[in-house]
Amino acid sequence: MIFLLEYQSIFYIIEITIMNIVAKPKILLIDDDELILESFQSCFESLGYEADCESNPEKALERIKSNEYDLIFLDLKMEPIDGYFVLSEIKKTNPFTTVIIISGFGEFDDAIEAVEKGAYHIIKKPIDFKDLQFFTKKAWEFHLIKTELRKLKQELGEKSVHSNKFITKNPELLKTLELLKEIAQSDIPVLLRGESGTGKELLAEMIHEASHRREYPLIKINFASIPEDFLESELFGYTQGVFPEATQDKLGKLELADGGTIFLDGIGEISTSFQAKLLQVLQTKEFEPLGQFKTKKIDVRIISAININIEEAIKEKSFREDLYYSLKGVEFEIPPLRDRVEDIPLLVEFFIQKFKNPDLDVKISQEAMQLLKTYRWSGNVRELQNVIHRAVVLTKNGLITSKQLPLEIQNRNIHNEELVSLEELEKTHIKKVLQKTSDYKEASRILGIDLTTLWRKRKKYQID
Repeated sequence: MIFLLEYQSIFYIIEITIMNIVAKPKILLIDDDELILESFQSCFESLGYEADCESNPEKALERIKSNEYDLIFLDLKMEPIDGYFVLSEIKKTNPFTTVIIISGFGEFDDAIEAVEKGAYHIIKKPIDFKDLQFFTKKAWEFHLIKTELRKLKQELGEKSVHSNKFITKNPELLKTLELLKEIAQSDIPVLLRGESGTGKELLAEMIHEASHRREYPLIKINFASIPEDFLESELFGYTQGVFPEATQDKLGKLELADGGTIFLDGIGEISTSFQAKLLQVLQTKEFEPLGQFKTKKIDVRIISAININIEEAIKEKSFREDLYYSLKGVEFEIPPLRDRVEDIPLLVEFFIQKFKNPDLDVKISQEAMQLLKTYRWSGNVRELQNVIHRAVVLTKNGLITSKQLPLEIQNRNIHNEELVSLEELEKTHIKKVLQKTSDYKEASRILGIDLTTLWRKRKKYQID
């Protein structure tokens, strides 16, 4: 039996082999009616399946804690513990078990509530023997498909994760990384702010890998790269025939991320009308695929990233303030590379090791390093990575010099103070004044600042 799944714009074939379907499921039947136990067990035996039967819900809980069942058939109306409590314990102990609710006359509304809490389906008593056979086989097939899909999502999620080592010695960024570790285990939404290429996606991966959701996938969606007309179908999914190109059902990113984390990149690029739809999903944790009128519930951790001035966007009414506060459970600002020059030598060495031939020893000249340290890096770490990759490819003798750097970096006049950041200019000027004066009092007078301010700036710039 073959199923076609589209995942992250790639089609994968899930094949549930005949051997798998013939393989016997591990079944537990929980009902305080002995006749139901006998009739259901007879049905399972006719299919070649074996089942544990339990009329006492307390003993059933003991079985659940000591065994991993594929299918559990559960009656709701039992004493002294009802089926709702048993269902909640199943979901805590074995969340991947497929649970089928056995519903009696007049209990259908209660059974629907149980389905909303995680049960797979409802069987209404009395049930025809052949219907029960058919349903049990379908429930087993569903369980196999669900298991294969979960494995596939996990495998593909793992393949998309890069090294979780965020390279920095910047004091402020190191504090940020420590805070990220502290909040990773919670489900609080995280908003990452910073220019493109600063490492927001890598931080999202690190949060996911450190969280209790790491066994589930991390699904990424970049709103900036998707046309507005396709956003709903990408995020929510759709059913076959909802529009001419919809030749089959497609799972949306939200559903693929169920149980795990979804990374909403470029959140500032979406229209206010789509922002309203996204806000509703964040508030209710529910959505409807295009072409469906059945609401689906999701359990996901939200991490989002933005590279615009969100405060200005809110003032201009181009970004909803309520959506901002829904995304901003915790907010982190990632500084641009030009503001953490101390990280450039570390990153350069990392990228050299990443791209060089393992048999060659590649170094970089002091002149080339100085050019890299004084360049503005509008593309941040991503741009630096591409520059070093190019330089490693072009170097002939194992030494990267200025000649292997792009022309815009080669031609940069490193002595041109107009192109140096204000902080670097201030640091250099304070150093010059201190070198030419006899004491701090005279230096503070020349600089036009008091002694306390001079002390703070010496500490900030690490000037002895």
